[in-house]
Amino acid sequence: QVQLVESGGGLVQPGGSLMLSCTASGLTEKPMYIGWYRQRPGKDRELVATITSSGLVSYMEHIRGRFTISRDEESRSLYLHMTALTPEDTAEYYCYARTSSRSTYWGQGTQVTVSS
Repeated sequence: QVQLVESGGGLVQPGGSLMLSCTASGLTEKPMYIGWYRQRPGKDRELVATITSSGLVSYMEHIRGRFTISRDEESRSLYLHMTALTPEDTAEYYCYARTSSRSTYWGQGTQVTVSS
C-alpha cells in the first residue's frame, strides 16, 4: 500500500520560513512526477512545484524564487523549502506522486499558516 506522509507545517510569521517534508513508502516504481499542491481557504487546489523522474523542476509563478523543491531518492523523501512567506501562502499543502501507469497518490496534507 502506497503511503505519502507530510510533516513540517505550522504557524509562521510573515517573512518567515518553513521546510515541508514528505516520505513515501510502498511505491513499486519510480514516480514520473512528484511534487506539492496546496489548497488555500476557499480556493481550488493548485500545483506548487514538481520534480520529474529525470530531475526537471517547475514552479508555479506565485512562489518562484521563494520556494525550493528537492528530493532524496535514497530516503524516498521530498522537500519544499519555503521562504519569505506571506499570508497568501496559508494553505493545506499536499505531496503527490504520479506513476507511469497514471496512478496518483496523495498525502494527508500539512497545514501552513502565515500570520502575525
